[in-house]
Amino acid sequence: MRAFLLLFLVLFSVGIKSQDKYPQDTFGSPMDIPIILAGTFGELRSNHFHAGIDIKTQQREGLPVYTIGDGTVTRIKISHWGYGKAMYIAHPNGYTSVYAHLKKFSPEIEEYIKSIQYQKQSYQVEVFPDYGELKVKKGELIAYSGNSGSSGGPHLHFEIRSSISEKPTNPLLYGYKVDDATNPIMEKLFVYPLSEDAVVKQNQNRTEVNFTKQKDGSFLADKIHAIGTIGFGFIGFDRQDLAANKNGVHAVKQTVNGDVYSEYDFETFSFAETKYINTLIDYQYLGKYRKRIQKCFKTPSNRLSIYNTTKNNGKIKIVEGLSYNVELLIQDFEGNSVKVIIPVEGKTEAVKKKKKINKADTFIIAKKPNNYDLGAAQVYFPSNTFYEDFYINLKKDDDTVTIHNNTVAAHRKFTISFDISKFSKEEQKQLFIARLDAKKRPSYASTYKRGKTFTTRTRNLGTYTLAKDTIPPKITLKNFKEKQWLNNYKYLSVKIADDLSGINTYSASLNGEWILMEYEPKKKTLTYNFDDKILDKKQCELKLIVTDNVGNTSTLTTSFYRK
Repeated sequence: MRAFLLLFLVLFSVGIKSQDKYPQDTFGSPMDIPIILAGTFGELRSNHFHAGIDIKTQQREGLPVYTIGDGTVTRIKISHWGYGKAMYIAHPNGYTSVYAHLKKFSPEIEEYIKSIQYQKQSYQVEVFPDYGELKVKKGELIAYSGNSGSSGGPHLHFEIRSSISEKPTNPLLYGYKVDDATNPIMEKLFVYPLSEDAVVKQNQNRTEVNFTKQKDGSFLADKIHAIGTIGFGFIGFDRQDLAANKNGVHAVKQTVNGDVYSEYDFETFSFAETKYINTLIDYQYLGKYRKRIQKCFKTPSNRLSIYNTTKNNGKIKIVEGLSYNVELLIQDFEGNSVKVIIPVEGKTEAVKKKKKINKADTFIIAKKPNNYDLGAAQVYFPSNTFYEDFYINLKKDDDTVTIHNNTVAAHRKFTISFDISKFSKEEQKQLFIARLDAKKRPSYASTYKRGKTFTTRTRNLGTYTLAKDTIPPKITLKNFKEKQWLNNYKYLSVKIADDLSGINTYSASLNGEWILMEYEPKKKTLTYNFDDKILDKKQCELKLIVTDNVGNTSTLTTSFYRK
């Protein structure tokens, strides 16, 4: 019985991987290079968890990408942002693999998707091929790696999902190997007074805790004098052996006097819950310092399913005269770990720093809808826009409204509506709703125009105003000149830019026929591949029309020669 109990504890301890749940010898590698990660599964991102792994491609584009198993292509999506060029393949064993930020697809699939793009006359498309229409075999070339969409550099974003629930799981659970004997890094440690009577180190606010490395490799924090209910949080990251990237950790366990108070890992999650990442992190700290503290305690609005164990929601009740040994164990997928030991003594001390309460005239009750007239604009918050109740700062100034700041997260989109009746019809055509950054620079917020009202829906708090864009987009030739011979050219490249409201649409034709030009917003380029159409004319006329988000239009007409 004792041996069985020991085995049970080992199998369910933090950091032990659950490969027994997932096939180990079924799937092949998506690339024929060593798997070195630029991003890990569950990594903390803006308003979401990372749903796959990012495989480094040696800072290059165009490396072969292979299907990991027999299957059929069920979805292809091409977009300017997000996953860029992405392919989804369903496998007979109930899993779907995802390959994103691609440069292009294999010849057969490229021909298939381009025919649809020409049919729809659109670069951005999303198609769901009939089951079995595009069959692939394990190890078959399906695409080439790239940097499309919101990618910050060349890599392959790779996922494995359940074909039924669409929940992503950590691809490393399927037997993929990554060289990793490097422990996670602990950067900062914090303690939170959580109850009304809580005081930590004579402070009622979040407080950073110093720690030092011990001979055995663990870290020992300075002793904390506290009273009331407290919680802990940390800033940390993981690093693999062959990469300098600061990747996300895999698992976290918090114990108090040997009892597990909170334990979570990133084995799987659902896309429906991913925005609740903002309850796992300290969003106020993120807004101010641009770093994410992971909280080891749960707030009432936290609905994440990543937890294996919680006791008192990870919150620790400190009683006068008692001592507590708190330990944080932070692990990567391979079980490499860093341990932080935090001695806590229950002791009442005089408060030197009282709790900071950002009081304002308006108090938001998160569960209720809230509507405010700010003069220049109406602001409507649906119920449960926010995770918790708080005092919100609302300011108005002529055509500008300020809705608190970026230290509070919105779970749902809210609506800002501007009355534009005082502007003439001509002026209205060039107006849009803009969000102002800290330096008062405007950026376009998706503006819906209906009658005398302009509306935007957003999750970003901050300052909004009406801005005017009177300047059309700029179009410049990039890799060729007017009336140039382009016999040996593989592609045409044109640069398009708009300094205010941004590019909305573009359309190109060659000798009067629509052609596909691929838009890369990060580089502000449009590219046409000469392989797309056979040119039967020596002199070619290119016409390009580009429109910004308020309707200002620029047209480029040029010619070149090719035989």
